[in-house]
Amino acid sequence: MNLNLTLIGQTIAFLFVVLFTMKAIWPMIIAAMKERQEAIAAGLRASEEADQKLAMASSSAEEELERAKEEASKILEQARERANQMVEEAKNTAKEEGERILESAQAEILQESNKAKEELRAQVSALVIKGAEQVLEDNVDAGKHQDMLNKLAAEL
Repeated sequence: MNLNLTLIGQTIAFLFVVLFTMKAIWPMIIAAMKERQEAIAAGLRASEEADQKLAMASSSAEEELERAKEEASKILEQARERANQMVEEAKNTAKEEGERILESAQAEILQESNKAKEELRAQVSALVIKGAEQVLEDNVDAGKHQDMLNKLAAEL
């Protein structure tokens, strides 16, 4: 009988512990587990969002890099075109300058040639007068003969 009373007492104590645990301790454990579960779920959501943001940032960075490369390529092409244009302008300027110098030199040569012809005419006319004076052994009037020599020089 003692065994039965002990068994009944232990059963009542066990039921009391189970009821106390279910009413007092179990809700706290469930609340802590739910809180922990929510925290884990929030962490997973944040991790997924971070992964998405990282993927978006990565693709955005790649797009920005591509745009920068394209822009750099355009700038380089513009620089090459400008350099070629500057070279062509320099060539044209040098060609024009060369032509101007050539024309100037040709004009100077023509002027020197005319000057030499005039000097040669003057020397020929002086020689002709000297030769005529010697042939005639007489002094020829220089004024009259100068007009005649100018006509002769114009014909030459």
